[in-house]
Parts: sequence; structure tokens; C-alpha cells
Amino acid sequence: MEPRLLRAFVAVAEELHFTRAAARLYVAQQALSRDIRRLERELGTELFTRTTRQVLLTVDGERLLPHAHAVLAAHDELGAAFADRSRPLLVDLNTDGMISGRVLARARELAPECELMARYQSGLTGAAAEILAGRMDVSFGRFAGLAPAVRARLSAQPVRWEPMAVLLPDGHPLAARPEVELDALAGESVYAGAGNPATREWTDLAERLFAGRGIKVAPPAPVAIGFEEFRRVMAKTRAPVLVSVDFPAMPGCVRRPLIDPVPLSPVSLVWRKGLKHPGVEALRAAAAELAASEGWLRRPAGAWLTEGDLTHMCPNQ
Repeated sequence: MEPRLLRAFVAVAEELHFTRAAARLYVAQQALSRDIRRLERELGTELFTRTTRQVLLTVDGERLLPHAHAVLAAHDELGAAFADRSRPLLVDLNTDGMISGRVLARARELAPECELMARYQSGLTGAAAEILAGRMDVSFGRFAGLAPAVRARLSAQPVRWEPMAVLLPDGHPLAARPEVELDALAGESVYAGAGNPATREWTDLAERLFAGRGIKVAPPAPVAIGFEEFRRVMAKTRAPVLVSVDFPAMPGCVRRPLIDPVPLSPVSLVWRKGLKHPGVEALRAAAAELAASEGWLRRPAGAWLTEGDLTHMCPNQ
């Protein structure tokens, strides 16, 4: 049985939506439906009941799901164990100019014999899909924001509690402030990647942060690939943008830290479970060294964070 068919089944079983599952796997919905039908023929049973309004697992579908997870995990571990340790390691930095770039630079110093190649996926949800598909090796981001079944196939190391900020267009009433109180954003629509399937973990964090404060998550904007495209789209929408304090400076905008309380975004180093490569060890060592020397894992008193993020970043607390 081809692992691709099981991956298709697991994606639909977790999303219970063919369009979202296809986006998660970066395949056409027609191809995904074809793979599901083929798997059902091979197993001789229906795995889903489909109506115009919903998709549900059948009894056999529920029975297959834990077995599919086990087979795919074993398949990934087998591939990782025999991967070429001399090959380039593909490292997603999310966005140029962030702390992930500092971790990569230090890892290159620690392991100069390794070829660590930077990529810019922009969103851990999207990067995790690429990692599990074997098209990427390592990324950074909010590990707790991934689906449990995805987390089960990945390893993670906490790197930083990163304070959050807001990117404001020049001329915005709050742009003159050196810092912006969170409640001062009441009544605003703040862009946080809504509608972008690659950044669901960031949108989820924003929704949790804004809940009960009168702040709205701005509606989806065209997905911008690259810094210049992001700048151009944001210049048209003129909406405030939720970012981290290390987000690169952008012409026509100012970046202001959020306070009262200081919201924290958890950043972890994330890689495929079972992956053996000296570059991964160099990245882990670099992340631990920088976190210790710069206090990246210290939390300001009274800071805002979610319980789920605290559990994954500090499992012993």
C-alpha cells in the first residue's frame, strides 16, 4: 500500500474537509479524491460518508486511523534513519531577519562542514506539511499550534518566548506611541494571516489573544510571497499587522511592542521525528546556546501566553 494513499486518508480524517485536506497536502482536490477512492477499493470498504455539508469517518475509517498513523510514523522513521547525512539540510527560517536566522548563522559556525540551506516557508503549519512530505527538514514556530497528529510525527526544542508587536502604517493614531497597550487596539481589525493555510498557528494565537478585547482579526488578504510583496499588499490594505518584535523594518510602517500585558509568541525548533543529521544537532546546540546567553526562555512577569503553549515549551511546569 502506497504511503501517499495513507497520507491522503489521514489528512481528510483530521480535517473532515476535502478542500482543506488538499490544501494541507499541496495537491489538487480531484487528485486527493482519486487517492481516497483507490484506498477504499484496495481495502474493500468505505472510509468516509460524504454529504453536501459534511464529511465523516465510517466505523472502518475510525478503525483504520490509528493503524495509518503507526504505518506512516514507521515509514518516516525508516526514511530518516537511512537519509544521506552529507546532503544539504533545508532549514525554513519563516521570514528573513528573524531570530531563526541567528540560530542558523551560529549553527553554520558550529558545523562548517555541513551545508545548511535557508528557505522561507512563512508559517509553521505549511512548513510542517513540507517536513512530513520530505521536502523540508527543519523549521521554527509555534509547535502547540499544530494538529496533535502532526505534532506526534515531529520533534521540537523550545527556543524563545518572543514578545509580540504591532506593525502600524505611518499616520495611524497609535503610530506616535513608543509602545502600544493591547487594549488600545480595541475596535481595530488586525491582520494575522487569516485565510492563509500555511499560517494557521499564528491566526489561532491572534484569535486567542484578541478574544474579549474588542479586537478583530482582519479578513483574509491575498497571500504575499516574499517581503516586497508583503509590503505592497499591506500598503494597500493599511491594516495593522500582528508581528513579533524582531519583524524586519518596513518602509511606510512603524513597529511598536505590545504591552499591558506583554503577549508572548512561543518559538520552537521543529524537525521530523527520527531525522539523523549533523546539521540538526548543530541547530539544536546553537538554539540552546543563544537561548541561554540571551535569556530567550525567560518570561516577563505578568506576560500573556496560552496554557497549551506553556505545556509544550515548559513540559515540567
